[in-house]
Amino acid sequence: MPYQFIYDLVETCSKKGVIHAVICPGSRSAPLTLAFVNHPNIKCFVIPDERSAAFMALGISQSTNLPVALVCTSGSAGYNFAPAVAEAFFQHIPLLVFTADRPPEMIDQLDGQTIRQKNLYGPHVKKYFELPVDENKANDWFVNRTINEAINLSTTGQQGPVHINAPFREPFYPLPHESIVYNSSRIINVLMSSQQLSSELVSKLKSQWKSFKKILVVAGQCSYNSKIIASIQTLLKKIKIPIIGELLTNLHSVPNVIQHAELFLGQSPDGLKETLHPELLITFGQSVLSKNVKLFLRKYPAIQHWHIQADGDYADTFQNLTTVLRCTPEFFFDNIPATEAKETFRNQKQNNYYQLWQAEEHRAIQAKLKFCGEVSGGEFNFVRNLMEALPLRCNLHLANSMSVRYANLVTLSARQKGIRVFSNRGTSGIDGCTSTAVGHCLAGEIPNILITGDMAFFYDRNAFWHNYAIPNLRVAILNNHGGIIFNMIDGPAGRHEVDEYFVTHQPLNAKSMADEFGVSYSLLEASKPPTSSLPAWPAGRHLPASTRKWKTSIKNFYEFDGKTKILELESSQQKTIDEFNTLKTLMKQSYDR
Repeated sequence: MPYQFIYDLVETCSKKGVIHAVICPGSRSAPLTLAFVNHPNIKCFVIPDERSAAFMALGISQSTNLPVALVCTSGSAGYNFAPAVAEAFFQHIPLLVFTADRPPEMIDQLDGQTIRQKNLYGPHVKKYFELPVDENKANDWFVNRTINEAINLSTTGQQGPVHINAPFREPFYPLPHESIVYNSSRIINVLMSSQQLSSELVSKLKSQWKSFKKILVVAGQCSYNSKIIASIQTLLKKIKIPIIGELLTNLHSVPNVIQHAELFLGQSPDGLKETLHPELLITFGQSVLSKNVKLFLRKYPAIQHWHIQADGDYADTFQNLTTVLRCTPEFFFDNIPATEAKETFRNQKQNNYYQLWQAEEHRAIQAKLKFCGEVSGGEFNFVRNLMEALPLRCNLHLANSMSVRYANLVTLSARQKGIRVFSNRGTSGIDGCTSTAVGHCLAGEIPNILITGDMAFFYDRNAFWHNYAIPNLRVAILNNHGGIIFNMIDGPAGRHEVDEYFVTHQPLNAKSMADEFGVSYSLLEASKPPTSSLPAWPAGRHLPASTRKWKTSIKNFYEFDGKTKILELESSQQKTIDEFNTLKTLMKQSYDR
């Protein structure tokens, strides 16, 4: 049997928790493909587009919290994995990336499908591994140790992708009389102790905590974590601390979390920002979406900035980092905050600081409600209607650029605690947003709703190019026919080259693509804004025809009847720009009164 060590390698993968593999067709990768698809405990998906396949594997791993194997043939196929590999690296998602390769003597000899695959993904994998090219029983221990190390490294500490390059000589396939057999394999486990701070360090931090009267917590992007939520909710019952938790933090079920800092920090006067700036800043999680939060904390730095991160490399996002705490967020919030009732003066100062943040949050919510009443027929309100009607238990996926920013401004409410939020903010690219959501669909039956823009959607159309039913996928497209964000950010906006070279106008809608892939499709159009300036539509008030149609279409969109569905809103770029300017104006006017 050729390449028996590959079959045994896959047996090791199975024993160490790999239950899904995404396979891209090819001949050089035949030993890997046959080993995965014939294993009784590994479910395989065949996806022809490598870039899309890699993002699907990322989505499966996100959904299952398990490592996923990703397999391709030699040559440029592996390069097409690169965007998803980088995203997995920065989001800390465990992928086992297997690339088949030519034997070493054939590299640089003008042989077909041959490139230099060693360290193909550079610093965007945790480690590069190479398997032996020739079958040799003396090497079996090395292959076994290699795959154990690769999986352990991918799934422990700060998780991430690893690259396993596998050079093969012909023949790749077993002979007709040879049966595929999986031999018992050795398992090497890494036992991790829970990372907590010593009692001495806890006492020291408690003492330092007591010296601050203005403490602010900022969460970065996080997967849903019930332990963190419970710890924060318990803390807030003891002491009032403002917590900035954008939509991507998955903290929307925590009462009174600050969700609109991007809106009010962008328009508030400098004097107010001076009052809002913290003495002690505490952060955890990954990237922060809000540019205004980052600018605020860089301009008004805290006396100390403590960042909570159990392991791995850390970033200095706000350019004022003083302490990295190697523990989990739940350990920190359960053990560090000093909440003695006798500290009346300090507690009152902290409570006043909390109330100041809450007042600004309330101001932003009122400005947003006023905006929703004045501008009812555009993209913002479409996203608002979509998010208010979400199934109570679902995954909400947000494409990059304007889609994630709309959703972050709309936010979710505490009653929507069964909704988990995902977005590819590791690299913040528009590639692979749909494929990632499809990966979630392949991994389970929970509804997955993607809100995306036209550029991201068409860029990733091959997310539908496969043979698998995905009836639990709903895609809402905001189509203003171009990359509108370039007309809304400093730099390209206002340049005469912006329309042709940055916005990139495109005339398409999704109907033809939906017909091609057999997907249910509905098209809506943005309406003109009503003349009323009421903050919301009162009960019993006559709704504009477009708004009534929206509600009906969204209701049908969320009926899970065995079909994949696309709901597209066609709008104009100028309308979108005007809407955002109106929202900023209303926020600014709230400070002028």
